[in-house]
Amino acid sequence: MAIKAKKIQPAKTEAIENTKKAFSEYNDFIFADYRGLTVEQISTLRDKLREKNAALKVVKNNFARIAFEEMKVENVADYLKGPTVVAMSKEESNEVAKVLFDFAKDAPALTVKGASIENEIFDAAKIEAYSKVPGKKQLIAMLMSAMNGPVQKLAATLKAYADKKSAEGAN
Repeated sequence: MAIKAKKIQPAKTEAIENTKKAFSEYNDFIFADYRGLTVEQISTLRDKLREKNAALKVVKNNFARIAFEEMKVENVADYLKGPTVVAMSKEESNEVAKVLFDFAKDAPALTVKGASIENEIFDAAKIEAYSKVPGKKQLIAMLMSAMNGPVQKLAATLKAYADKKSAEGAN
């Protein structure tokens, strides 16, 4: 439960609304501790995430807790402790997680805490395993290539048979 003041300051209400507005554009959220990262490293990480149509937002934990509660994204309060950055994704969240874990290899100061993927809570181990699964587009490409192989062989066989028959008919 987020801590709510009895007398709410307009600036804080506006900050919570802005946080909620930023979060509402995305479906999936990955939480990480960024303590020890330089501004340059955070900028590099943001650029890498933009390539995956994702965003990175440094959040005030209490504002984020309230925003998530109002958005009905539950059980994320445990990940909103200490310096927190949220990677937000509309789709292909496993690709976003992969970017975070790959980045963490070069910058060990980044620690993935957990995630909320399609309203399901993932702990650090589960999100790391999820990052290793091929993305939706990759899976479709793999399926299409698996389906395309036999069809190409059939077409080549039929063409060879037709060429053979036409060559026999010409003799």
